[in-house]
Amino acid sequence: MAYRRKYKTPAVINHDFIIQKLVDATYVLVMSLLLSSFSEVASKYTMMFLAVQYNVTYTIDDSSEQFDFYDYGPKDIATISFYMLVAIKVHAVIQECILDKINRQLQLSEPEQSKFNESGQLALFYLFSVIWGAGILNAEEFTMNLTSLWKDYPFSRMLFQEKLFYICQIAYWLHALPELYFQKIQKEDIPRQLRYICLYITHISGAYILNLQHLGLILVVPHYLVELLFHASRLFYFCDEDMQKGFVIWALLFVIVRLLTLTVSVLTFGFGLARAENPDFSIADGNFNILPVRIGCLGAVCLTQAWMMRKFVHFQLKKWRECVEDQIPNKKPTITKNKRTKKEPEKANIANGAAKSEGGASPRTRKSKPV
Repeated sequence: MAYRRKYKTPAVINHDFIIQKLVDATYVLVMSLLLSSFSEVASKYTMMFLAVQYNVTYTIDDSSEQFDFYDYGPKDIATISFYMLVAIKVHAVIQECILDKINRQLQLSEPEQSKFNESGQLALFYLFSVIWGAGILNAEEFTMNLTSLWKDYPFSRMLFQEKLFYICQIAYWLHALPELYFQKIQKEDIPRQLRYICLYITHISGAYILNLQHLGLILVVPHYLVELLFHASRLFYFCDEDMQKGFVIWALLFVIVRLLTLTVSVLTFGFGLARAENPDFSIADGNFNILPVRIGCLGAVCLTQAWMMRKFVHFQLKKWRECVEDQIPNKKPTITKNKRTKKEPEKANIANGAAKSEGGASPRTRKSKPV
């Protein structure tokens, strides 16, 4: 009987297959929402996902000029969900069309590829956010007058660009959670990324909900600028290991931005909002200017900055120790000759009561008895 070989069928449902299908599903969902917006019947529901909600129009009595402002509410969850799906698709396009091609040319190891992909994605996001946020700050002139951070609080009305900026920020950091699975992040690297993703979501969402949008913009733009410099320097380092000057500039700006963040936060929560305190706590009016909320916000900012400085100091000390170890010349190990110890006399083999040597002969010659 002929022996038949059993060929194993390749696994259809594997990790890459699931990731590809999930990305395709997000693309189909986004396109279906966009196409349904052209229908009069479906557009009533789909516009809640596509457009910014809670528009409030003000008209000045002296002129017919109208101003559009925006508030926040539960419908923003639908808008954030849509832009989160868009971020997942854009993330996949950047990874496939840009980063993967560069990875093939550099031929990096698997841990280096993970760091390169992380820095590539974040560098593009930080660059886009810094340009957008700086444009809003320039248009609103928040940096020219610091009293605008607490004057006329609560700031329950936002401009279109300001609200869209916060929605995109929250959507991007929420999309980073499933990307931990899509990007096949190593298990030992997941806690680090999960930590800073949750910090971003907490702080940006807190500024958005507590009507501290002006303060959030002033703090997030310099922070993103420093992070952009770090990830850009790391990308250049992977391309050429001699390009390390960017890390020196990043280290200097990192400390300056931490001090700037603490100074502006103490001025806003400790002095500005404290003097303009409104005891009428109201969620409907967006007034959260009470002592427990101010202490909680200031404590959260201070603890976060202290934690970041602690990580920064540990990182710099580690790099300094590595540089010191590289500069110390490797000394040749000295071989110490051990003194020869006196060998113990080998025990002779004893057979039948007579001592024999190793060869089997007796160490002593026996005298022949006289006959």
